[in-house]
Amino acid sequence: MSDLRITALVENISSGDFKAVHGLSFYIETPNHKILFDLGPDNTVFKNAEKKNIDIKKVDTVIISHGHFDHGGALKEFLNRNKSAKVYIQKSAFEPHYSRALFFRINIGLDAGLKNNPNIVLLDGDYSIDDEIELFVSKVKDRFRSEANSALLAGKSPDNFRHEQNLIIRSDKDVLITGCGHSGVVSILESVCGNKPAYCIGGFHVYNPVNRKTVSVRQLEQLSELLDDYGDVEFYTCHCTGKKAFKYLSDRHKNIHYISCGDIIEI
Repeated sequence: MSDLRITALVENISSGDFKAVHGLSFYIETPNHKILFDLGPDNTVFKNAEKKNIDIKKVDTVIISHGHFDHGGALKEFLNRNKSAKVYIQKSAFEPHYSRALFFRINIGLDAGLKNNPNIVLLDGDYSIDDEIELFVSKVKDRFRSEANSALLAGKSPDNFRHEQNLIIRSDKDVLITGCGHSGVVSILESVCGNKPAYCIGGFHVYNPVNRKTVSVRQLEQLSELLDDYGDVEFYTCHCTGKKAFKYLSDRHKNIHYISCGDIIEI
């Protein structure tokens, strides 16, 4: 077995007989941990884990990337099934979050009633769990402000995504795991302390699931140009990137791949 094994348990599309749903969850096995990075919106994560013979009760660490339901909607059920794992989340992730559609605000936030659960660790910025896994927030101004972010609100204000955190797994080849990359994938990469990661896995958030529109070609061109500086990083994108944007970017960057529900990356 490889030192690091990443299985997509929740993703928008499936590579086989696994249930697909709009959301994200990665099961990550390292030498020292069994991690769930995000939980998806519902019980899909548990159903697909069972198909993969993954025992949810043996997970020791959960990381919720940000305060949106499609990444943490299954949190209550997880806490019912697993009584020992620590759940790391930015404390601001439990604040109200909405998606704007015309004159309406759609609640896309997490269940704030869960924040006092004793297994939940509320964070305020960067946090080192141990020598192998670290969490951090983006500190570099986004040079690519995705149009798809414009519909997202924190309360009544435009979301600044201070509730978003990312995971670095330290090994011979450091691996960066993001959720949606609302803060900007390049800004997140530039916020990594130490070595540039060899892998970056997660969404680019250039697709709006409410109106089902991808950002403009002009924006895709801008993102593509920024990614030119990262030709030595292997990208596995998914979820809020969308297939249209993935095709555009992967046609121009041979180091950009797609990870679907059921797929496994071994490093």
